[in-house]
Amino acid sequence: MRGEEKAKRIFSGAREENRSYVLEYEVKEILKGYEIDVTKEVICKTTDEALQAASSIGYPLVLKIVSTEVVHKSDSGGVKVGIKNENELKDEFNKMLNRYNEKYSSKGLKGISVQEMVSGEEVIIGVLNDKQFGHMMMVGMGGIFVEIFKDVAYRLAPIEEDEAMEMLKELKAYKLLTGYRGRKPANVEALCKTISKISKALDEIPEVKEMDLNPVFVNDQRAVVADGRIFI
Repeated sequence: MRGEEKAKRIFSGAREENRSYVLEYEVKEILKGYEIDVTKEVICKTTDEALQAASSIGYPLVLKIVSTEVVHKSDSGGVKVGIKNENELKDEFNKMLNRYNEKYSSKGLKGISVQEMVSGEEVIIGVLNDKQFGHMMMVGMGGIFVEIFKDVAYRLAPIEEDEAMEMLKELKAYKLLTGYRGRKPANVEALCKTISKISKALDEIPEVKEMDLNPVFVNDQRAVVADGRIFI
Protein backbone atom coordinates (compact mmCIF):
# COMPACT_ATOMS: atom_id res chain seq x y z
CA MET A 1 0.00 0.00 0.00
CA ARG A 2 1.34 3.42 -0.95
CA GLY A 3 2.01 6.17 1.56
CA GLU A 4 -1.02 8.25 0.63
CA GLU A 5 -3.40 5.29 0.95
CA LYS A 6 -1.87 4.28 4.29
CA ALA A 7 -2.11 7.84 5.58
CA LYS A 8 -5.77 8.25 4.62
CA ARG A 9 -6.65 4.92 6.29
CA ILE A 10 -4.69 5.75 9.45
CA PHE A 11 -6.06 9.30 9.68
CA SER A 12 -9.59 7.93 9.30
CA GLY A 13 -8.99 5.41 12.10
CA ALA A 14 -7.64 8.13 14.39
CA ARG A 15 -10.71 10.30 13.80
CA GLU A 16 -12.99 7.35 14.58
CA GLU A 17 -11.23 7.14 17.96
CA ASN A 18 -11.64 10.93 18.39
CA ARG A 19 -7.89 11.43 18.16
CA SER A 20 -6.32 14.53 16.62
CA TYR A 21 -2.94 12.83 16.54
CA VAL A 22 -1.34 9.72 15.08
CA LEU A 23 0.57 7.24 17.25
CA GLU A 24 4.24 6.43 16.70
CA TYR A 25 3.70 3.05 15.03
CA GLU A 26 1.12 4.62 12.71
CA VAL A 27 3.53 7.42 11.80
CA LYS A 28 6.11 4.80 10.87
CA GLU A 29 3.61 2.91 8.73
CA ILE A 30 2.93 6.10 6.77
CA LEU A 31 6.64 6.87 6.38
CA LYS A 32 7.38 3.34 5.17
CA GLY A 33 4.81 3.91 2.45
CA TYR A 34 7.02 6.75 1.22
CA GLU A 35 10.15 4.56 1.38
CA ILE A 36 11.52 6.37 4.43
CA ASP A 37 13.71 4.31 6.76
CA VAL A 38 12.20 3.67 10.20
CA THR A 39 13.16 1.41 13.08
CA LYS A 40 11.89 -2.16 12.87
CA GLU A 41 9.15 -2.82 15.40
CA VAL A 42 6.40 -5.24 16.36
CA ILE A 43 3.44 -4.35 18.60
CA CYS A 44 3.12 -7.13 21.19
CA LYS A 45 0.50 -7.94 23.82
CA THR A 46 2.26 -10.84 25.57
CA THR A 47 5.82 -11.81 26.53
CA ASP A 48 5.63 -14.72 24.09
CA GLU A 49 4.89 -12.30 21.25
CA ALA A 50 7.72 -10.05 22.46
CA LEU A 51 10.20 -12.95 22.47
CA GLN A 52 9.13 -13.92 18.97
CA ALA A 53 9.58 -10.32 17.80
CA ALA A 54 13.01 -10.16 19.43
CA SER A 55 14.14 -13.27 17.57
CA SER A 56 13.42 -11.57 14.24
CA ILE A 57 14.64 -8.06 15.15
CA GLY A 58 17.68 -8.96 17.26
CA TYR A 59 19.14 -7.43 20.42
CA PRO A 60 19.64 -4.79 21.80
CA LEU A 61 16.02 -3.67 21.88
CA VAL A 62 13.82 -0.78 22.97
CA LEU A 63 10.39 -1.19 24.58
CA LYS A 64 7.72 1.50 24.29
CA ILE A 65 4.16 1.53 25.55
CA VAL A 66 1.57 2.03 22.80
CA SER A 67 -1.64 3.63 24.06
CA THR A 68 -4.02 6.40 23.11
CA GLU A 69 -3.98 7.47 26.78
CA VAL A 70 -0.22 8.11 26.96
CA VAL A 71 0.99 11.25 25.20
CA HIS A 72 4.53 11.41 26.61
CA LYS A 73 5.78 7.83 26.87
CA SER A 74 9.03 8.58 28.71
CA ASP A 75 7.28 10.65 31.40
CA SER A 76 5.03 7.73 32.35
CA GLY A 77 7.72 5.04 32.47
CA GLY A 78 6.68 3.87 29.04
CA VAL A 79 10.14 3.64 27.46
CA LYS A 80 12.99 1.24 28.22
CA VAL A 81 16.16 1.13 26.14
CA GLY A 82 19.08 -1.29 25.99
CA ILE A 83 17.28 -4.61 26.46
CA LYS A 84 20.09 -7.13 25.97
CA ASN A 85 18.58 -10.62 26.37
CA GLU A 86 15.44 -12.73 26.84
CA ASN A 87 15.37 -12.48 30.64
CA GLU A 88 15.62 -8.68 30.54
CA LEU A 89 12.95 -8.56 27.86
CA LYS A 90 10.43 -10.62 29.85
CA ASP A 91 11.16 -8.73 33.08
CA GLU A 92 10.94 -5.23 31.58
CA PHE A 93 7.92 -6.11 29.43
CA ASN A 94 5.94 -7.19 32.52
CA LYS A 95 7.13 -4.21 34.58
CA MET A 96 6.03 -1.79 31.87
CA LEU A 97 2.64 -3.46 31.57
CA ASN A 98 2.14 -3.36 35.36
CA ARG A 99 3.11 0.34 35.55
CA TYR A 100 0.64 1.12 32.82
CA ASN A 101 -2.21 -0.83 34.43
CA GLU A 102 -1.65 1.00 37.74
CA LYS A 103 -2.20 4.41 36.09
CA TYR A 104 -4.48 3.87 33.10
CA SER A 105 -7.39 1.79 31.88
CA SER A 106 -6.78 -1.00 29.39
CA LYS A 107 -9.18 0.65 26.93
CA GLY A 108 -6.54 2.71 25.13
CA LEU A 109 -3.77 0.10 25.26
CA LYS A 110 -2.61 -1.22 21.89
CA GLY A 111 0.32 -3.18 23.32
CA ILE A 112 4.06 -2.71 23.80
CA SER A 113 6.28 -1.92 20.85
CA VAL A 114 9.41 -4.08 20.62
CA GLN A 115 11.88 -2.09 18.51
CA GLU A 116 15.40 -2.33 17.19
CA MET A 117 17.83 -0.06 19.02
CA VAL A 118 19.88 2.19 16.77
CA SER A 119 22.63 4.70 17.49
CA GLY A 120 24.02 7.81 15.84
CA GLU A 121 23.70 11.57 15.99
CA GLU A 122 20.21 12.72 16.95
CA VAL A 123 18.37 14.93 14.49
CA ILE A 124 14.87 16.40 14.69
CA ILE A 125 12.73 16.80 11.58
CA GLY A 126 9.59 18.85 12.05
CA VAL A 127 6.67 20.10 9.98
CA LEU A 128 4.33 23.00 10.70
CA ASN A 129 1.34 23.87 8.53
CA ASP A 130 1.25 27.65 8.32
CA LYS A 131 -2.15 29.06 7.30
CA GLN A 132 -0.54 31.61 5.00
CA PHE A 133 2.47 29.78 3.56
CA GLY A 134 1.56 26.09 3.84
CA HIS A 135 3.83 23.34 5.13
CA MET A 136 7.11 24.50 6.62
CA MET A 137 10.02 22.08 7.16
CA MET A 138 12.22 22.37 10.24
CA VAL A 139 15.51 20.57 10.87
CA GLY A 140 17.73 20.69 13.94
CA MET A 141 20.21 18.62 15.91
CA GLY A 142 18.61 16.80 18.83
CA GLY A 143 18.91 17.30 22.57
CA ILE A 144 20.19 20.61 23.95
CA PHE A 145 20.87 22.04 20.50
CA VAL A 146 17.15 22.47 19.87
CA GLU A 147 15.93 22.82 23.47
CA ILE A 148 18.48 25.39 24.68
CA PHE A 149 20.21 26.88 21.65
CA LYS A 150 17.23 26.82 19.25
CA ASP A 151 19.68 25.68 16.55
CA VAL A 152 17.23 25.02 13.70
CA ALA A 153 16.75 25.76 10.00
CA TYR A 154 13.49 26.28 8.08
CA ARG A 155 12.32 25.93 4.48
CA LEU A 156 8.95 25.88 2.75
CA ALA A 157 7.98 22.43 1.47
CA PRO A 158 8.60 20.77 -0.89
CA ILE A 159 12.39 20.84 -1.02
CA GLU A 160 15.03 18.98 -3.01
CA GLU A 161 17.99 17.12 -1.51
CA ASP A 162 20.43 19.97 -2.19
CA GLU A 163 18.14 22.36 -0.29
CA ALA A 164 18.04 19.90 2.60
CA MET A 165 21.84 19.94 2.62
CA GLU A 166 21.78 23.75 2.77
CA MET A 167 19.50 23.52 5.80
CA LEU A 168 21.90 21.18 7.58
CA LYS A 169 24.89 23.41 6.84
CA GLU A 170 23.06 26.36 8.41
CA LEU A 171 23.06 24.56 11.76
CA LYS A 172 25.77 25.59 14.22
CA ALA A 173 26.04 21.94 15.25
CA TYR A 174 26.44 20.66 11.66
CA LYS A 175 30.02 19.60 12.48
CA LEU A 176 28.57 16.80 14.61
CA LEU A 177 27.50 15.13 11.36
CA THR A 178 30.88 15.45 9.64
CA GLY A 179 32.83 13.28 12.08
CA TYR A 180 34.67 14.42 15.21
CA ARG A 181 36.84 12.88 17.96
CA GLY A 182 37.40 9.77 15.89
CA ARG A 183 33.75 9.25 14.97
CA LYS A 184 32.82 8.26 11.45
CA PRO A 185 31.04 10.96 9.39
CA ALA A 186 27.27 10.55 9.33
CA ASN A 187 25.46 9.59 6.12
CA VAL A 188 24.17 13.10 5.44
CA GLU A 189 23.09 12.06 1.93
CA ALA A 190 20.62 9.58 3.46
CA LEU A 191 19.39 12.29 5.83
CA CYS A 192 18.88 14.76 2.97
CA LYS A 193 16.89 12.13 1.05
CA THR A 194 14.71 11.57 4.11
CA ILE A 195 14.05 15.30 4.59
CA SER A 196 13.21 15.75 0.89
CA LYS A 197 10.91 12.69 0.78
CA ILE A 198 8.97 13.92 3.81
CA SER A 199 8.59 17.40 2.31
CA LYS A 200 7.23 15.97 -0.96
CA ALA A 201 4.88 13.55 0.80
CA LEU A 202 3.07 16.53 2.33
CA ASP A 203 1.55 17.34 -1.07
CA GLU A 204 -0.41 14.07 -0.83
CA ILE A 205 -1.35 14.39 2.84
CA PRO A 206 -2.37 18.03 3.37
CA GLU A 207 -4.27 17.01 6.53
CA VAL A 208 -0.96 17.10 8.42
CA LYS A 209 -1.04 20.10 10.77
CA GLU A 210 2.16 19.22 12.56
CA MET A 211 4.78 16.48 12.39
CA ASP A 212 7.52 15.82 14.92
CA LEU A 213 10.08 13.13 14.07
CA ASN A 214 12.34 12.95 17.10
CA PRO A 215 14.81 11.39 17.24
CA VAL A 216 16.03 10.60 13.76
CA PHE A 217 19.32 8.74 14.22
CA VAL A 218 22.02 9.36 11.62
CA ASN A 219 25.13 7.19 11.56
CA ASP A 220 27.66 6.29 8.89
CA GLN A 221 25.23 3.87 7.24
CA ARG A 222 21.70 5.23 7.46
CA ALA A 223 19.25 7.88 8.62
CA VAL A 224 16.42 6.18 10.50
CA VAL A 225 13.30 7.60 12.17
CA ALA A 226 13.06 6.17 15.70
CA ASP A 227 10.02 8.05 17.02
CA GLY A 228 7.44 10.54 15.84
CA ARG A 229 3.96 12.01 16.01
CA ILE A 230 1.61 13.61 13.53
CA PHE A 231 -1.25 15.97 14.38
CA ILE A 232 -4.16 16.16 11.95
